Amino acid sequence: MKIAVIGAKGLPPKQGGIEHYCGEVYPRMVAQGHSVDLYARSSYTEDNWFGNNYFQGVRIISLPSFARRGVDAFLSSALGAIVATRGKYDIIHFHALGPALFTGIASIHSAKIVVTCQGLDWQRAKWDNFSSKVILAGEKAAVKFADEIIVVSEALQSYFSETYNRNTVYIPNAPASYPNSDVNFTYGKALGLTQERYLLFLGRLVPEKCPDLLIEAFLRLQPQGWKLVLAGGISDTKAYTAQILQKVASSKLVVFAGELHGERLAEIVRGAGLFVLPSKIEGLPLAMLEAMREGIPVIASDIPPHRQLLDQQRGLLFSTGDIDSCVKAIDWALNHPTELSLMAANAHRYIQRSYTWEQITAKNLEIYQKLLSLNALIKTEPLKVEVRR
Repeated sequence: MKIAVIGAKGLPPKQGGIEHYCGEVYPRMVAQGHSVDLYARSSYTEDNWFGNNYFQGVRIISLPSFARRGVDAFLSSALGAIVATRGKYDIIHFHALGPALFTGIASIHSAKIVVTCQGLDWQRAKWDNFSSKVILAGEKAAVKFADEIIVVSEALQSYFSETYNRNTVYIPNAPASYPNSDVNFTYGKALGLTQERYLLFLGRLVPEKCPDLLIEAFLRLQPQGWKLVLAGGISDTKAYTAQILQKVASSKLVVFAGELHGERLAEIVRGAGLFVLPSKIEGLPLAMLEAMREGIPVIASDIPPHRQLLDQQRGLLFSTGDIDSCVKAIDWALNHPTELSLMAANAHRYIQRSYTWEQITAKNLEIYQKLLSLNALIKTEPLKVEVRR
């Protein structure tokens, strides 16, 4: 098969769930003999316009773009859809609802259109009212023009069914593969951390992930001998991030590690005593999947995607947006290490069994093959005309 991918910033993945998803799935497809072109943003790849590079066999085509929020994604997705119509592709796969706005352009091509929804992006705080409406229009375009829509959580599957009466295919995310990390915990010690004696928040510092709630809960509790680590990029919410950093500037108990990659990311995740994700909005969070795969105990807000991953045997949930509930959950966790360790072990086994990139790749290819087989059947099926005498 010849496959075009639109909506990812580029590869190799630097930050963002979509980029990590594409970095895991599409090289696996190439290894199985398929051809994949990923239309990227030149502002991300730092390559010349329409320049070509390769990432593990995936051809990365850098499209004209500008490092400006909204404009960058809009322009590269539109150009990607236009260019892809001339590429003789079997499948054109859009990632995220914003880029899906241009599924109508791609639909004039004979290729089958697939859209993967990682979350309801129009709900995210970083977008203004106009941008949210554009992304919502992309959602509606996907419902109208896509031959198949993939969702990463059961909650999203219910949303499309209830809102549009549209059937979707549920294919969850899987945790990213971590490299080996420093067994001596050198980087962690440089940050003033002690292994298994800090809470970890891993993700972009944006309002919908609620790191401010976690900070307030932790500072209210101030557990003896523990610290809180915030690891993540600033994204498009610099004012919000500035408020958070100002709030914790005078506290030695909160460490801002910034955006981490590779061995340092693996070291900080593996050294954590507790992973906490207080988000109001998620698709199926890769960061949580990664923590569970590494055997780190998890506490999270009780939104549907988190409830899908955690239960009484795999972690703790607290009421979304409720500081008192968050404080209570953290306090219980720190005072019940034996029970928490058992939950972490259960979670590790569950992720190892149920969420793998091999399964995800196979399911995506199954969808592609099904669409192409249906298309071939339609083309070859003779037209039956009833003649009455």
